[in-house]
Amino acid sequence: MSTEPAPAPDRDDAALRVFVVAVEESSDRLGAALMRGLRARAGQAVRFAGVGGREMSAEGLVSLHPIDDFSIVGFMAIPRRVPALWRHAGETVRALLAMRPHVLVVIDSPEYTLRVARRVRRADPSIPIVDYVSPSVWAWRPGRARWMRRFVDHVLALLPFEPEAHRRLGGPPCSFVGHPLAEEVVKLRPNAEEAKRRLADPPVVLVLPGSRSGEIRHMAGVFGEAIARLRERIGPLELVLPTVPHHLDLIRAATASWPVQPRIITEAADKHAAFRVARAALAKSGTVTLELALAGVPTAAAYRGSAFEAFVARRLIRVSSVILANLVIGENVVPELLQEDCTAEKLADALAPLIGDTPERRRQVEAFARLDAIMEIGSWEPAARAADIVLATARKTELPFAGNAPSQ
Repeated sequence: MSTEPAPAPDRDDAALRVFVVAVEESSDRLGAALMRGLRARAGQAVRFAGVGGREMSAEGLVSLHPIDDFSIVGFMAIPRRVPALWRHAGETVRALLAMRPHVLVVIDSPEYTLRVARRVRRADPSIPIVDYVSPSVWAWRPGRARWMRRFVDHVLALLPFEPEAHRRLGGPPCSFVGHPLAEEVVKLRPNAEEAKRRLADPPVVLVLPGSRSGEIRHMAGVFGEAIARLRERIGPLELVLPTVPHHLDLIRAATASWPVQPRIITEAADKHAAFRVARAALAKSGTVTLELALAGVPTAAAYRGSAFEAFVARRLIRVSSVILANLVIGENVVPELLQEDCTAEKLADALAPLIGDTPERRRQVEAFARLDAIMEIGSWEPAARAADIVLATARKTELPFAGNAPSQ
């Protein structure tokens, strides 16, 4: 399939042309915030094109493809989706070359977006490319960092240790822009009255079995058993399970047999309110562990996947913890119960000390209090800093700040 540049259509040459590719809901949220930041800071009209979801569409993007077409998460999902993904990729590259944007921004989903970026670089090396959200080169596949340097001009990192990882591994220039959760801390932290409820009885316990249907099916059973054992040990508790609206029926079915029935919530405001009064949490490993840490909620984290996933992970993962909160803090304060350790008894053992005034609870609370400094929360708005770097890359000018120097 040819990737020769097509003739550019009529357009307003005074506008900054930005092509964005985001194929997951979390990427769509980042893309929408970036679009708002670019409009606010560009000092000129900005024209967007590319691929995105509902939030980017609300900002005016007409997406080339619905992001529901992209099922690219998990080892087993990728081969089944390859033909459709490559067809979409070809269409995306052709549309980009026709637009001839001042910059391409690819957001997360590296198995797909980095391959789109590489095809663009081969077809038109003059188009600058920014990768928003670093792949986990510090955890596995470290050689990807050096590979990315061939076609990515700048990486926008969500985590503070990632610029150093790219420097060490020979990756592209990389700057820490901040995690979007940094803008949520006010919603996550209790006022005086909520802080009292956090310590009152019955304790509020959050249960978070995952955000994807497969994760929910894997984790719901053992989480329900663990909560039953916890109630036997400590007595009554108030159970809250945040989820998203399209998983409501699945969650109801998965928790129907739990001896302690959770209050299931789907609204973001209700979720934030629950985080502000929760005494402790039982969570599937993932970004939510960092969200809980920022909220100051002591947590036991767990994951149990397929035997194949466990086999691959044990041979590829190169970090001391898979819990994001632990990695950012630099200390394994959140207990992680993985694979064969993810049993009801062990989960209850890890969760029970977090309910009372114990060394285990105090250790987590004290470690979580360091996160504002580690993540430089309040120093800047992540989307605004990301927009500044995208603008500098598009205009081929110097970065507008010196902090967290890019890797070389």
